[in-house]
Formats: sequence, structure tokens, C-alpha cells
Amino acid sequence: MIKLIAIGHLGKDATANTVNSKNVINFSVAHTEKYKDAQGVQQTKTTWLECSWWTDKTAIVPYLKKGTQVYVEGQPEAQSYQTNDGRTGVKLALRVSSVQLLGSKEDSSGQSNVPNPTSPTYQPTAAATAQQSSIPSELTDDLPF
Repeated sequence: MIKLIAIGHLGKDATANTVNSKNVINFSVAHTEKYKDAQGVQQTKTTWLECSWWTDKTAIVPYLKKGTQVYVEGQPEAQSYQTNDGRTGVKLALRVSSVQLLGSKEDSSGQSNVPNPTSPTYQPTAAATAQQSSIPSELTDDLPF
């Protein structure tokens, strides 16, 4: 088995779909690396991963927004596709086994683009409400997040 681990930012909002009665969450992750070439010129290289996460944990989808930093791991796969001009292209895909939210980019107004449970417009899912109610109130002050 080959395992790929990546940390990057989501390129667009995640989408949840059902395929053959199974849930899949699709999203793309970009990792940008800065380096100096042989002439000392600053270069930037971005690698994109097309991710598919086959899971029933679809309650995470509202948190997988464009710009959110995530840690993903899974099995990589090179996929070929036909470009508009008839050439064959190759993309790197990842069959995700694990996702962790690391943070989010803030927009120009300084507001995070990830739903905020303390915001008056936040509408928690039933799973999120059940999870919150299962944490004793005296322990919530000690949580590291």
C-alpha cells in the first residue's frame, strides 16, 4: 500500500454526493511550495490533489470551505483525462482515509469563512448538537480548541 499525507488549503467548497447508496465528499487541496531555483530566483509551485472521501461523516461538509487548511491522508492515484483540445492530461487524486481541519484563511474583512458556532446565523446539524450536549460543561473550558 502507498500512503500519501498532505497539508494544504481547499481550492473550493466541498460537495457531498451519494453514489450507489454510499456517501462521498469531494474536494480539492492545494499545497504551495516556495523555493529558489539555480539562479536564485524565487519560484512558486502549487500541487493540486483531487480528493474523494467515502464516508458517512457528511456533517463535516459545512466546515470544508474554500481556503480552509486541512490535513489529509489516503491512497494516491494518477488519473488520466481528456483535455478540451484532445490531449491526454494526468491529475493526482487521493482516496482519503482521514481528514483533520487545521484552520481557515480569513477574508479581507478579517472574518473566518468557516461556520462559527457562536454566530447568530450558525445552524448546527443534529449530529453537532448531539455531540455538544454529550460534553460535560465543566470539561469544555479545558478543551484545546
